[in-house]
Amino acid sequence: MPHLIPARVHRWVLRIVHGLRVHWWRWRRSKLVDCRVVAIDTRGRVLLVRHSYGSGVWMLPGGGPRSGEEPLATAARELREETGCILEGAIEVAAPDQTANPVAYVVVGRTSGTPRADRREIIEAAFFAPDALPEPTSRALASRLPEWLDAYRASAGA
Repeated sequence: MPHLIPARVHRWVLRIVHGLRVHWWRWRRSKLVDCRVVAIDTRGRVLLVRHSYGSGVWMLPGGGPRSGEEPLATAARELREETGCILEGAIEVAAPDQTANPVAYVVVGRTSGTPRADRREIIEAAFFAPDALPEPTSRALASRLPEWLDAYRASAGA
């Protein structure tokens, strides 16, 4: 049904709902679980997205798991939902700190195809060389990305 709502209205609602969720999580001190996807194309570039809500920085696609969903399944679903791309040969590269909030899983795998932004939740989606990330990108992503890519190459023999 979201396709029946004009994209501009949908983005406005997402910004409001996101802000309310953040306040709710802080008030409730909810334990959050997040899964981020490092999707690599055939040229070794990494897929990043910009959301229509939140900080506006370029980030890895991803999101929260559904009830009982494992990180690899979450990663594949979120990548497909956010960009239309399919995740292949994925592995979990970072064991999350279970005491942290959010508990963050990182999954790395290969993808092909052209990412598409739905212009509602995702306003931009594009591949970037790992050593030439766009601005604004978080310092945490820029500093941890080489570690995740190295772990993937070592585990996957890529």
